[in-house]
Amino acid sequence: MKISPNTTCPCHSGEKYKKCCQPYHKGVLPSNALKLMRSRYSAYALGLMEYIMATTHPNNPDASIALSDWRNSISDFAMNTQFMGLTILEFIDGEKEAYVTFEAQFNHGNMKEKSRFYKIDGRWLYERGILD
Repeated sequence: MKISPNTTCPCHSGEKYKKCCQPYHKGVLPSNALKLMRSRYSAYALGLMEYIMATTHPNNPDASIALSDWRNSISDFAMNTQFMGLTILEFIDGEKEAYVTFEAQFNHGNMKEKSRFYKIDGRWLYERGILD
């Protein structure tokens, strides 16, 4: 899905997409795990499968399935979900490990997760989340 750079960002930050998550989707590295988490939410909303895959830590269980199956899973979720809101509940920043607790609102219900991120070679990666 394509959106105008002047549209409000899908991560619900209130900023324009071009000033919020688009730079990360185009290759700029997020400076912290919170920015990565927001950009991943936007990537799901926009169906950017490659971005989701590239920002996932190799320890994540999804990283061990066939790439085509993983791509299809992300695509199916993105196409069948309306991304209605994102609320950040807590951000615990660290030098190499960070946590973001958030609640995401979807057309099929809400999801609360505490996500763990690791920084490897200067890049933050989503390792896994614990649903609440």
